[in-house]
Amino acid sequence: MGALRRRFRKSNMLNKKTVDDLKNLRGRRVLVRCDFNVPLKDGVITDDTRITAALPTIEKLIGEGAKVILCSHLGKVKEGPNEKESLAPVAKALTEKLGKPVNFVADYNVTGEAATAAVAAMADGDVVLLQNTRFRGSEETKNGEAFSRELADLADDYVCDAFGSAHRAHASVVGVTKFITEKGGNNAVGYLMQKEIEYLGNAVEDPVRPFVAILGGAKVSSKISVINNLLDKVDTLIIGGGMAYTFFKAQGKEIGTSLVEDDFLEYAREMIEKAKEKGVNFLLPVDTVVAKEFNNDAPSRVVEGSMEKDEMGLDIGPKTRVLFAEAVKDARTVVWNGPMGVFEFPNFAAGTIAVAEALANTEATTIIGGGDSAAAVNSLGFGDKMSHISTGGGASLEFLEGKELPGVAAADEKE
Repeated sequence: MGALRRRFRKSNMLNKKTVDDLKNLRGRRVLVRCDFNVPLKDGVITDDTRITAALPTIEKLIGEGAKVILCSHLGKVKEGPNEKESLAPVAKALTEKLGKPVNFVADYNVTGEAATAAVAAMADGDVVLLQNTRFRGSEETKNGEAFSRELADLADDYVCDAFGSAHRAHASVVGVTKFITEKGGNNAVGYLMQKEIEYLGNAVEDPVRPFVAILGGAKVSSKISVINNLLDKVDTLIIGGGMAYTFFKAQGKEIGTSLVEDDFLEYAREMIEKAKEKGVNFLLPVDTVVAKEFNNDAPSRVVEGSMEKDEMGLDIGPKTRVLFAEAVKDARTVVWNGPMGVFEFPNFAAGTIAVAEALANTEATTIIGGGDSAAAVNSLGFGDKMSHISTGGGASLEFLEGKELPGVAAADEKE
């Protein structure tokens, strides 16, 4: 990790007000949009990473004497408000982590009389958590004006610290900022958002070179724009995981029953050609671990080139693990999004483990782009060896595509 990682240049992309730009906060009501979309099992939080990630911003505001009002969504809430998707477990976890009571407003209306009364009763430094914003249905997800105004009515200033939701133009992410502005308040980003923007933004716009991107996961279609954008930025692009088989078929190789997207074969060929034109080192697996069944215990073998018609690729092979590890050894910036195989199956996790180990041992700034790759790094015990693990899967991908995220755009510019 060393000096090169510590010298990672601070991005100039972020010209947004941050929580540090908010002054004289004592007694001011600050609404903070967090990402508390945590996994639950029988009402118990099984991974509190996102709650822990929100603490620095919350603690900063408490320390400044602000009245801190937290809001977040949890789950998809497909069947309307329900106790299984209530934020009650989050309130309990926050109370323990902050070492002070968090007043949870359980009202399914989110911004109704109970919320108004709870906020009115706050003392400086108090914390209130509103109910799941998705309980307001399309008013939240369609950026409804009434719900946006109701959220703003509870606060004087607004802080967005929910990078995992920053790619969604929802009421609690974007709509609320209009009405905070109208009342003369500030719209800022929190520490987590600031860190995400600086790491991902710098990687895309001003990387320390050599810059290597590793893309895996199941589908080419989900990463079309990412591949296209990164080919204009990187020195080396590595493709692994299920998406590699679409590239194999595009090259005329037999891929058996492997995952493939036939609609994207021409696109795959175009990307290979674009890499040549740009002088990008474009790496695909040179060997593959194959089996005849999608099963952890299925007998497997290593294949170079074409596989049999009844076989499917489930992981990168040993030669590819060495190839990919060598490609990142001398890198100075590495972005990784997507596993190299079916890492949920222990017998087909070796490729993902090898890439994680290679990144853990490099001096590069290593950025893990959320989703499955973040889960893999954490579950394999390499989380503390990475420079940055993004909390936003979809948001990270859109950032790597070069898109402007609505939640970032809505924050005020620095004066």
